[in-house]
Amino acid sequence: MTSASDVRPATTRSLGAVARDYFVLIKPSIILLLLITTVPAMVLATEDWPDGPLVLATLIGGILAAGGAGAVNMYIDRDIDDVMVRTRSRPIPDGRIPAHHAAIVGWAMGIASFFWLTATVNLLSAVLGIGAFLFYVVVYSMWLKRTTVHNTVLGGVAGAAPPLIGWAAVTGSIEWTGVLLFLVVFAWQPPHFWALALLLANDYRDAKIPMLPAVRGEEETKRQTLLWSILTVAVTLALGVTARLGALYFAVAVVGGVGFVVVAWRLYRTPGTEAAPAMFRYSTSYLALLFGSMAVDRLLFG
Repeated sequence: MTSASDVRPATTRSLGAVARDYFVLIKPSIILLLLITTVPAMVLATEDWPDGPLVLATLIGGILAAGGAGAVNMYIDRDIDDVMVRTRSRPIPDGRIPAHHAAIVGWAMGIASFFWLTATVNLLSAVLGIGAFLFYVVVYSMWLKRTTVHNTVLGGVAGAAPPLIGWAAVTGSIEWTGVLLFLVVFAWQPPHFWALALLLANDYRDAKIPMLPAVRGEEETKRQTLLWSILTVAVTLALGVTARLGALYFAVAVVGGVGFVVVAWRLYRTPGTEAAPAMFRYSTSYLALLFGSMAVDRLLFG
């Protein structure tokens, strides 16, 4: 797999510019998702504020795994990124970082995450972390993304791992509450991403990537977005019951969940992609508020 980025000559650049490009390489938006979902899961598992060093160690391990997966994904996707308008300016297709450097950094981070979590947290969290890394890199990036319209749904396994890792870091086990935390993020990811994919359908067609809107069109994508939004809300309510959360969490889960479905309904009923940006923005805020509310609910009302 070769792209123009593999043969572009290197240029002399400042240390700050290089550092920014490597920061982009590890996909900071995915790391933000890690932070938003891991710490509240740890609070839920301890029924109090978890031990500070344990939180820090878990987050470092998660950042290594997620950031490494992002870097290797950019290496694998360099041919796609060179075609798509949205991604042509990324460090590898633009020639600012050699492709093999991204692969080395990514694999080093992923492997380091396993040893770090094993040494500082526990073996279960390390296995889950490296499992999520390998799933994203090998199963999603190398296979699912390029071969099936179900890529976003099935690939969500890796993105939904952080809260389960946080739960395992505290408890050393996998329990129903931890599984439901995983399922909340798993169900949330398709409607969140499809809202963006609707805007990029032509890009995906040009790159021959079978994302849902590029293969089955806007109407089916909007319908699936609505259905998965409803499923997300149902799982959040099941989580509240299983984790014995209180009124604060349920208020956010119900009001925010109704809003999530309403925004998805508007997307479904609005012609074209005009309502897609609102869906993308709302879904991001909704997840942050939902996980924040579960942590605050547990800390204040136990």
